[in-house]
This record gives sequence, structure tokens and C-alpha cells, in this order.
Amino acid sequence: MLAAALLASAAVLPAQAQVTVHAALNVTAPTQAAQTQTSPQTQASPSSPAATGQAPASTNSATNDPSLPPPKTLTAKAIDTVKQVAKSASDIFSRVPCMPPKGGAQSLGSLPHVANKLIAGQPVVIIAFGSSSTQGYGSSSPEFTYPNRLAMQLKRKYPGANITVVNAGVGGEDAPEMMKRLQTAVIDAHPDLVIWQVGTNAVLRNLDPAETQKLVEDGVARIQGSGSDVVLVDPQYSPRVYERAESANKMVRMLNRVASIRHVGIFPRFQVMREWHESQSLPVDSFVIADGLHMNDWGYACFAQLLGDDIIKSVGQIKLGVNVPAEVRTYRPM
Repeated sequence: MLAAALLASAAVLPAQAQVTVHAALNVTAPTQAAQTQTSPQTQASPSSPAATGQAPASTNSATNDPSLPPPKTLTAKAIDTVKQVAKSASDIFSRVPCMPPKGGAQSLGSLPHVANKLIAGQPVVIIAFGSSSTQGYGSSSPEFTYPNRLAMQLKRKYPGANITVVNAGVGGEDAPEMMKRLQTAVIDAHPDLVIWQVGTNAVLRNLDPAETQKLVEDGVARIQGSGSDVVLVDPQYSPRVYERAESANKMVRMLNRVASIRHVGIFPRFQVMREWHESQSLPVDSFVIADGLHMNDWGYACFAQLLGDDIIKSVGQIKLGVNVPAEVRTYRPM
């Protein structure tokens, strides 16, 4: 029963997480033939326990002690591992809470496709499109990537809904590479929502901001044309990004312009992470790993939590019949 429940709960996770859980649980017991098979040496030796009818000596006396529980099977150990990962994921904010930016969660704007699917009780597909911070570089396990954390949060909020969050992040990419796989990785999957994290590698690689804007704007238009909601995510606030402050600020402003032009939502990750440090007095190394670029487990978890809060609020307003202007986006641009 426990294994079945865990497998059922894993269905809401992206493919990477599902594979991890299924692999941990797919441990079969040895067949009866394998259990009873003896080696040729044992069969031929007249002094062996099998030949004399004596019980074999145990190398572990605890296994013969009726007062102790029997040793755990491989399957039980795998289930314990999965449960421990789930517990650590739920306890991630126990020491440092995830606080929303001042002013509280605001609307990402209109997410009609997601809202209408939830209202109709139909499956919802969300694609997290981006580079290494979408893929989850720096996290300790797949459970701590932001797409997986987001999937768990949305499933808790909408327990009866069939919600899938697909992790389509590829490390090292930015708009030029992402546009090459936009059709196959995103549009062909017919998602209801695309969360597009873009711009960090453009800053690090000194890509032309005007060319990046053109590519992102064209990409958003293609996604919208296929019938999906869109939310953009700007670069992370981390030492290797903010050491190029001028370029980073240009990228943040550019993505806000694209969001305004195309009437889509934007999650201001740079602003949110900077507030963790400047307003909440969190050391940068409490949410960024030692490479000075990628987030750690807590950083990904809080990012996912705040993004999920905004999605839930936007969907809730539509479900309640509140007219949410498409151009309303979250927080303030830099």
C-alpha cells in the first residue's frame, strides 16, 4: 500500500522525478528458485550443514534474536529513502522561512488557459522552459528542482486536479539555443502554461540585448499563438550575475518590455532574490551555491513557492470572475 501511494503521488512530478521514485521502488524479491539454490561446493561437501541436516550458522546473531525486528528488505529501504527525501523537502523552510517580497503576492496577470482547465476538471500541463536553473543545477536531488517543488505545491492546492509540470531546462542555453528547440520541447507538447526562464547566460556571454529581445519576443508570440499562457522569469541575483550589474539591469528591463508588449506575466526573480539579501538580511551563500551563480535547495524552494503563490492567486481571481487585466504583472520593474 505504501509503495502504491508513493508511486501515485509521484505521478504529478516531472519525468526526472518520476524516474527517481520508480527506480527506488522497483526492487523485486529474489525468485524462490534463486532463494533455494545451493552452490556445487555445498552439495558435494558431506560436512556442510546441508549434508548433515544442521542449521547453518548465522553471521549475524541479531537475525536469530526474536526480540529484534527482522532486517529490512531492499524495497523497504528504498521506500524509507523516498520518505526521507519527502520529509526533508517539506522541512526546507523550518530554519529559514520563505517570505514574500514587501507588498505581498501580486497577480501575474491573466492565466486563462490554466484557470479554465482547472474549472473544467481537465488535465493541466505546465512546461518549465529554460537553462541550468530550470534544469536544477545546484540542487541536491531532483525533488529540489523548482519545477518539482512547483508541481508539489500546485498538487497540494488542487488535490483533485491532474497537473503535470515538465522540466524542459537545458544548462548553458539562452535565447538562441532555446529558440531552436522551442517547437519540439514546448509547442508540440500543447502546454497550458509555459514558464520561460531566460537571460542569465545572455548576460554572462555578453549577447546583444537587442537580438535577445527580438528572439524572446518572437518566442513568446509563437507560444501564445499555440494557445498557451506565458510567464517570463528574469535572471537570478547572484555574484556572477550582479558583477555585471549594467548588463543584468538591461536584461531585467528588456524582459519587462517584452512582457508589456506581449501582455504576459513576469516573475522578477532578480528583484526577489536581491530582497532576500538586502531586506531580509540573508547571506548570499544561504541561497546560492559555491559557484556564485546557481541556487541551492532553499533558493529553488523559495523561488518555486513564491511563483506558485502568484500562479494560484491569478487562477483564483479568474475562477472568482475577477477581471484581471492582461498587462497586470507582478511587482515593480527595475
